[in-house]
Amino acid sequence: MTSNNGNNPYFYLSPPVPASGKRPMGTVCEMLNRCGKKVDDVSRRAETIADNVWNHLRVSSRLTDAAMARLAQGTKVLTEGGHEKVFQQEFQILPGEKLLKAYACYLSTSTGPVIGTLYISSKRMAFRSDYPLCHYSSSGQQEWMYNKVVVDLDKLRAVNPSANRLNPSEKYIHTVTRDGYEFWFMGFISYDKALKTLTEALPLQHSVTLLEKSNVFLRW
Repeated sequence: MTSNNGNNPYFYLSPPVPASGKRPMGTVCEMLNRCGKKVDDVSRRAETIADNVWNHLRVSSRLTDAAMARLAQGTKVLTEGGHEKVFQQEFQILPGEKLLKAYACYLSTSTGPVIGTLYISSKRMAFRSDYPLCHYSSSGQQEWMYNKVVVDLDKLRAVNPSANRLNPSEKYIHTVTRDGYEFWFMGFISYDKALKTLTEALPLQHSVTLLEKSNVFLRW
């Protein structure tokens, strides 16, 4: 990974990583078929899930692009064999590290929300955009790069659950590193679960501030 901003050691730009090719389409279809057999088991939650997905997608200024990005990411997870395989491919597994959960969300940036996936492991918090974004090199050359954030859990100073005071249903996770860098994650499909996973993963030997409620209003 190459750093995007020398002033922020946790934010990176990364070129696309080639797919492993280990999962042929036949395997994907087989997995989808097995998932289809479980529809009856989850149908009772379909309405709630649909609402959450809709709220997730509408964060983007381009609904169609967000839907396509989410579909592409879902396909990648299936073809690579699950979130853990994708996490290993994109971030490399550290000795003794275990991926706990992965959550669809957005990273708030100065140019607007970036759709992607937040990975929470036993050692790190990591985010990767679902598709590459256009950037320009120092020479002015156009490049398509993924946005990534990687923070060791023991470098987190605060994890703050927040909400838009004008629309409390819009919830955010505000993280602050020990050296003062901030990251806002928003538009979660499973906000409560993501917050719980992150706070429970934090090392007990480190003092981390968790604010129970913080109302904020974000504007891009």
